[in-house]
Amino acid sequence: MCTLIAVADTVQSETALWDPDEITITVQGGTHHHTLIRDLAALLADLGAPTTPGGGLTCFCGDPITIPREAIAAGPL
Repeated sequence: MCTLIAVADTVQSETALWDPDEITITVQGGTHHHTLIRDLAALLADLGAPTTPGGGLTCFCGDPITIPREAIAAGPL
C-alpha cells in the first residue's frame, strides 16, 4: 500500500508526522516548499523508502509521492 500525504487539520509540532496505522504522513499546511520537501525526504529515508538524488519523493514501493497543493505555502515553486 502506498504512503499518502495528508494535510493536518490542526497545528502540529513537526512539519511531517508519520502515522503507521494509516500509512500516512500528515504535514502542516502552508509550509514553505523547501522545508516541506526536505522534511518529507528525511522522514521517508528514515522509514526506508528508496532515495534517488533529484528523483523526487518515492513511496516504499517505488511509486512517486504527490504532495497536496494545500500543504505548500502560497508562492512560486
